[in-house]
Amino acid sequence: MTPQVFQILLSLADGPKHGYAIIADIRERTSDEMQLTASTLYDALARLADQALIAEAAAPADAASSDSRRRYYQLTAAGRAAAEHESSRLSRLLEMAKAKRFIA
Repeated sequence: MTPQVFQILLSLADGPKHGYAIIADIRERTSDEMQLTASTLYDALARLADQALIAEAAAPADAASSDSRRRYYQLTAAGRAAAEHESSRLSRLLEMAKAKRFIA
């Protein structure tokens, strides 16, 4: 799983978001370390939807007055499982790095 895909799945873990909100969330959580462009994001969202890791969602009630052209996405059960699996894999890698004293 690419870091970008993992970050997208993490972004959707808290609930449905539209594309710009996903980009902003990733930028904020990574302290600007990862900055997705709209084209990169929407290509990834299309692939994730094809893989059934995400699905389109209805706009949240508090977003009803916002732009109706916005498409919202949510994590599927398969997407959550994939993110959990990747989290476990990364955790194991961190433990290996700690054992080799690359990190404290």
